[in-house]
Amino acid sequence: MVKKADNILNGIAAAPGIAIAKAHLYLKEIYEINGDPITDVDEAIESLNAALEKSKKELGKVFSLAYDKLGEKRAAIFEAQIMILDDPVLIDNISKRIKKEKKQPEYIVNDEISKYQELMNSSKEPYMKERSHDIEDIKNRIIRNLKKKKLQSRIKEDVIIVSENITPADTVLFSRVNALGYVTNFGGLTSHAAIVARSLNIPAVVGVHDSTNKIKDGDTLIVDGFHGEIIVNPDAKQLIFYNKKIKKLTEYDTELAKLKDKPAVTLDGREIIIQGNLDLIDELGLTIQNGARGLGLVRTEQLFQEFDGFPDEEEQYKYYKELSEKVYPESITIRAFDIGGDKVLPFDVKEPNPFLGWRGIRFLLDNKKLFVSQIRAILRASVNKNIKFLIPMITSMKEIRTFKSIIEDCKNDLLKNDIAFDNDMKIGIMIEVPSAAVLAGEFAEEVDFLSIGTNDLIQYLLAVDRGNDIVSESYQEFHPAVVRTISHIIIHGKNAGAEVSLCGEMAADILAVPLLVGLGLDSISVSASAIPYAKKIIRGILYSEVKEIAEKCLKMKTENEISLLLKSFLETHLKTESQNLF
Repeated sequence: MVKKADNILNGIAAAPGIAIAKAHLYLKEIYEINGDPITDVDEAIESLNAALEKSKKELGKVFSLAYDKLGEKRAAIFEAQIMILDDPVLIDNISKRIKKEKKQPEYIVNDEISKYQELMNSSKEPYMKERSHDIEDIKNRIIRNLKKKKLQSRIKEDVIIVSENITPADTVLFSRVNALGYVTNFGGLTSHAAIVARSLNIPAVVGVHDSTNKIKDGDTLIVDGFHGEIIVNPDAKQLIFYNKKIKKLTEYDTELAKLKDKPAVTLDGREIIIQGNLDLIDELGLTIQNGARGLGLVRTEQLFQEFDGFPDEEEQYKYYKELSEKVYPESITIRAFDIGGDKVLPFDVKEPNPFLGWRGIRFLLDNKKLFVSQIRAILRASVNKNIKFLIPMITSMKEIRTFKSIIEDCKNDLLKNDIAFDNDMKIGIMIEVPSAAVLAGEFAEEVDFLSIGTNDLIQYLLAVDRGNDIVSESYQEFHPAVVRTISHIIIHGKNAGAEVSLCGEMAADILAVPLLVGLGLDSISVSASAIPYAKKIIRGILYSEVKEIAEKCLKMKTENEISLLLKSFLETHLKTESQNLF
């Protein structure tokens, strides 16, 4: 979808950063497959086995390269693909069908493996659909080797790869030729390719519909991995703007590194705690390196990708314990499985509107065994007394009292079995739906802390699906209703004696940071890359001034008025061009 200027394409910001380079269209060869009969079955089986062995060798090389570049956990993606090539059931089915049907082996391979893909693609969950791309990679690899075709890998240095979809193997191989960025027609934040791109610090924008038709080989591209924008053949003004951004980013990286061990304190002495949001434990190093004061949001649903299914209590315990020990003495806030909506749902549940359906606390209370295993694992890991527990998508007092009762039952069971845990572990709830925002004061009396999740809160307040391109212009974080609602939550939450923090993407917007501080927040939680920028902003403002700014914003009637005031404040009070960084 084209937005703003005619040469700007929009997609999903899958890996942050900015790159400017020529486009390299990576269009994979489509092999002709037919079901022609064969006369020599033994020869066909021999060809199949040879193709499987060659495919394993290729993936073995990719695995070794990935292990060196990404570490053991990320490289496990390719180890899993090799295991599929060794799957006796799959290989036996293919061999039996070749013998029985006497058709070309590539036809049988395509047909048999496509069954698995169709099962995954029929799921409504993005995670399952994205895993089907990994299966597609294996299938195409076997077929290419059956046809004895060479892998086309002649790619120039310093280019931006544009493709329909990029496999994890592609991502790793392209890193050898210094690929500067990725643009794909398909894919999402949880695709393996997106995860690998983030690990390699290569900007990526995925889900750019029809990009391979709109971008020609050799076009100059700007990939903005912060906003999810692609600028095709930029004009002089756009090039100047983005080159300035890159220069500023480089300068800031050096300057911000000096702030690592310094507190986020305003010029008049008000300290704001900046914590990190964590998806995968591999990202912890960068979070700590950038000066986070612990973790304000650990997204545990990503464990389903780490373990390819439900992690049991022991697996979870080890994961949470490792996090607790690595972050100590700072605290970590572990969110209960936030499943459903746009997140991975481990069952193939067909819902007409998953965002308003079986998700968050509703799913957890209906799957008590899973919920209990997570509560027990977190309690067991809490012995260092630096773990907090956060419950998502709360809408009613009944839900709060029910989950608190389950936690107490778990504590009693651990006590009976003489298992150590932190009996004073703080319990909090996400405020991300309007009912919870309205009742923030009453809810705060029941828990230790509130965490404002602006991603969903804005979506529900404004009735805007944040993943829908058609209405994305209506998703406004500075809408007066959003600003006033956040203020209401902070005031009533604090009055009830609860700590109030904010962990949504809004906290990573440097325009929003002065506003959030002025509204009275004491703590924010952001992605690792945003930590230094937020700290820089906070250390350059007066709390007394941003409090006045916030009071003005609360009286404004349009999003545009609020945005203009915040931009003017940054320009005049901070004397910086930092608002152009993102």
